[in-house]
Amino acid sequence: MGLEEVLAVLGHLPVRQNEKEAWYLSPFSPEKLASFKVDKRNNVWHLFSEGIGGTVTDLVQKYLGASVNDVLQWASGQNFSSFHQQSNSIRKIPTEYKIEKVMDLHNIHLMDYLRKRGLSSKTYPYVKEVWFSIKDKSYYAVGFQNRSGGWELRNPYYKGALLNKDISIWHIDPAILNAGTQEFQQKGIPAVPHDGIQERRIVVVEGFMDALSFIEMQTSYWGALLVLNSITLLGKAIETLKDYAEINLFLDNDNAGKKCTAKIMAAYPHAVDYSYLYQAHKDLNEHLVAKRQRQALSAQKAEKAPQKEADSAEQQEDCNKEINSIKKGMRRRM
Repeated sequence: MGLEEVLAVLGHLPVRQNEKEAWYLSPFSPEKLASFKVDKRNNVWHLFSEGIGGTVTDLVQKYLGASVNDVLQWASGQNFSSFHQQSNSIRKIPTEYKIEKVMDLHNIHLMDYLRKRGLSSKTYPYVKEVWFSIKDKSYYAVGFQNRSGGWELRNPYYKGALLNKDISIWHIDPAILNAGTQEFQQKGIPAVPHDGIQERRIVVVEGFMDALSFIEMQTSYWGALLVLNSITLLGKAIETLKDYAEINLFLDNDNAGKKCTAKIMAAYPHAVDYSYLYQAHKDLNEHLVAKRQRQALSAQKAEKAPQKEADSAEQQEDCNKEINSIKKGMRRRM
């Protein structure tokens, strides 16, 4: 496995590079100046801010908090080129990118995208509208920030991440959950509450659409919300969860999600798994979308019901007129 390829899959892109080396912001902790160097020729790395370094295996072990066997198992599932998988199956992350601007959500197309994912304006304060360019082409997406300043980005045609890959931790307050976008802004509440607020209750989800789905469906939850952003960050999440007395799990119902749930519950036996609440669906967002579709169908039926009654009454009236006409004709003939 090449270090650059592994770092790209983990969501880390070089700040600068040449033929011999590439420099990154530390993948292990937030920093403003890049101190993580990759030696391209020897495929080794060195983190100057911590005075450590090593091979690809050392990197992934530290990043995931995993054993060598776990690293090999993880790598075999990533379709890395060195595992002799088809190279076109690897999602290449471009290195020539730039974040143009970050703003509150205003784009109607992105709002429509969230609506199709079952999400209303209730979730807008928790995301941003991010404009970025890749190889001189401009794009915009819904952005969800992590604790290292990196961005998870989504739009109908793009799913990716820019800058450092990390978990996200937010503080959720009922006053925010129940406020619309305008009311939220009028109250002067920051869109992303400070990560340093350590509450004793926490909810864990896998992706940011699941996080927004949880926010959409809640009206009274008060506490922290942790988003893995990638199951490769499970080790970081498990370390973070030590600060919480109440751990509520809303992870995916696929094999990877179940393994994450099992590992968290092994580390924290008091954690509670709530995935049974949406067991008919892969994840929380899929459950929410299905719920919205059922609600829309019920509303359509409710709208059609009065019309059906009116049509039925009209048909009955026409039938009665026809019967009366027949009766009158029969009386005349008699």
